[in-house]
This record gives sequence, C-alpha cells and structure tokens, in this order.
Amino acid sequence: MEFALVVTPLLIIVFGIISYGYMLSFRQAISQAAAEGARAGAVLVYPDAGDVEDAAVARMNEALSSYGVTCSGVAPDSALTRDGAPAGTCSIEVDACAGDSSKQCITATVAYEYRDHSLLPTVPGMGVVLPETLRYSAVAEVS
Repeated sequence: MEFALVVTPLLIIVFGIISYGYMLSFRQAISQAAAEGARAGAVLVYPDAGDVEDAAVARMNEALSSYGVTCSGVAPDSALTRDGAPAGTCSIEVDACAGDSSKQCITATVAYEYRDHSLLPTVPGMGVVLPETLRYSAVAEVS
C-alpha cells in the first residue's frame, strides 16, 4: 500500500526532472545555433549577401539537427520547423552595426515555441514550469 502511495509522486518528480533537463539541453542548443549562425556568416572571406545568409542558416541547421529542428530559409522570420511542422521562427539579418554604422553586423535569431511543441511527452503539471518560448539572438561583425 505504501508503495502505491509513493510511486506516483516519485515518478512525476523523476519524469519532471528528465523533461526539464531535456528542455535545458535544447535551450543550450538554440543558443549555440544562434551563435554559430552569426559566427559562420561573419567569417566568410569576400562574402556576397546571399553567401553570408546561406552559411549562417547551414550552421544553425547543423547545430539543431540532433533535435529534428531546422531553419527553413533566410528571409526575416522564416519558419523554424520540427519534423516538417512549423514550431517557431528564425532569421538572419545583415545590417549596420549598432555601435558603428560604418561596419556590417550579422544577427542570427532563433525562437522556438516550446510549450506548444515540446520535444518530449508532457508530464501533467510540467506546463506550468516549462517556458512558453525559447528565444536567442547572437550578433557578430562581418569581416
């Protein structure tokens, strides 16, 4: 009888820890994808605008591939998809740097609607503590 009373809360706690840990891992991957995308576009030698964006998207997709998430293009607010279904937005923008308008900067932004497109099956009650959206941006000066 005691086991039946203890196992349910224990399993909820264990699966909650697993779900939250996996979300933190994915949050780190989104942060890494934005940073890699900005850096990839910034280090190209003699880049054309399309080359910068293509390189950035390729690196972002590489960083997110283990989660089944991809950025579908380079237009502002292009779709971030998971297994082919829209799950957020991603964008690559090349514009004048905020601190020095004589230089060009690339901004890579990734936003994933985590509450609506959780990577794991949800545990009852976990929707309250898991974030609604995971969003990261990274900026790098284009050389």
